[in-house]
Amino acid sequence: MSSANLALATFAGGCFWCVESDFIHIPGVLEVTSGYAGGAEKNPTYKQVSAGQTGHMESVQIRFDPAKVSYRLLVEWFWRHHDPTDAGGQFCDRGRQYGPAIFVHNDEQRREAEESRKRLVDSKVLAKPVVTPIIAYSTFYPAEDYHQRYFEKNPVRYKFYRFNCGRDKTLNDLWGVEAERPFSAYTAAAVAPGAWHKPSREQLKTRLTPLQFKVTQDSGTEPPFKNEYDTNKREGIYVDILSGEALFSSKDKFDSGTGWPSFVRPLEPHNIVEREDRTLLFSVRTEVRSRLGDNHIGHVFSDGPKPTGQRYCMNSAALRFVPKENMEKEGYGAYLKLFTK
Repeated sequence: MSSANLALATFAGGCFWCVESDFIHIPGVLEVTSGYAGGAEKNPTYKQVSAGQTGHMESVQIRFDPAKVSYRLLVEWFWRHHDPTDAGGQFCDRGRQYGPAIFVHNDEQRREAEESRKRLVDSKVLAKPVVTPIIAYSTFYPAEDYHQRYFEKNPVRYKFYRFNCGRDKTLNDLWGVEAERPFSAYTAAAVAPGAWHKPSREQLKTRLTPLQFKVTQDSGTEPPFKNEYDTNKREGIYVDILSGEALFSSKDKFDSGTGWPSFVRPLEPHNIVEREDRTLLFSVRTEVRSRLGDNHIGHVFSDGPKPTGQRYCMNSAALRFVPKENMEKEGYGAYLKLFTK
């Protein structure tokens, strides 16, 4: 494949051995290189960087195929494989040289990274502020050869280090089930632009009921209490009625008393878009749309229960419910662990 068809992503998330191993097996990622970014000195050595003498950070540079995996997905994966609340280092490694960062290579990457960070902050999944900076990329220097693919060359030492540093324990404490969610769970967000085409309005009118069309395409609202999922208590997930993007889980559903299905958080924050809505006179609301399907789903309010304080008030007409027993055969098997007691 021509290098012109590939793209670069650069992240710092503490020990580059670990970050490299977390990204190397992602479909669409062709190469992950451990190295140093963010400093001014040319050709720094590991000894200099680890001592904090150059201003560089241990980082990885990822060469990937945008037709197979999106930059947005790589950013989402990165959040859940480091501690975004710790600017003083990562896990047992302390100092700026081990701190987190997203080094953006262009304006589009900056926009994607900033939108992703906003979704993470708004989700209130983390108890502490998100402090991982988004920094303009300048230079990257590959680390010494013995650092490359260290997790394969020295598996015993690597596993010993990772365990003793508390990386996985901290990630599990931070993210819960999301820390162990397999890459396949993110495939809906990985669809490259143009790989899924939304049908025209004329086509949608033949595929959707009048109510579904009114809600999803014209930002309408279905009647409260008289909709399909308000009182649904079965275990499963809710997906976009057109694109099939995983949006919400029955684990996060609660009875808000409003007459519409309500959730404390999205199942996949990267699959939704939140926009300011001023369609009501003297009122400002936050609209929720599916990212890939670009359908109106509902609104999110800040009067929900703990732990998030959010109430994602959705329209049943914009959703399709996939019961737990059907998730595997419909391609959502990666989410079954959510329902394991």
